Amino acid sequence: MFMNAPLFGMIGTGEIIVIAIVLVVLFGARKIPELMKGVGQGMKEFRKATKDESDPGAR
Repeated sequence: MFMNAPLFGMIGTGEIIVIAIVLVVLFGARKIPELMKGVGQGMKEFRKATKDESDPGAR
């Protein structure tokens, strides 16, 4: 299903630093908290939707 999932375990500190620098360059330091808030809200809604789908008594 997730063919690239094992690759996430191989991300090191250097890669995380590079990703953070790229995010700051692309979005600016002021926009990153707003971006992360949106990502968090999206993940929350996704979990809620998948939970509702898997619970047959929810309807």
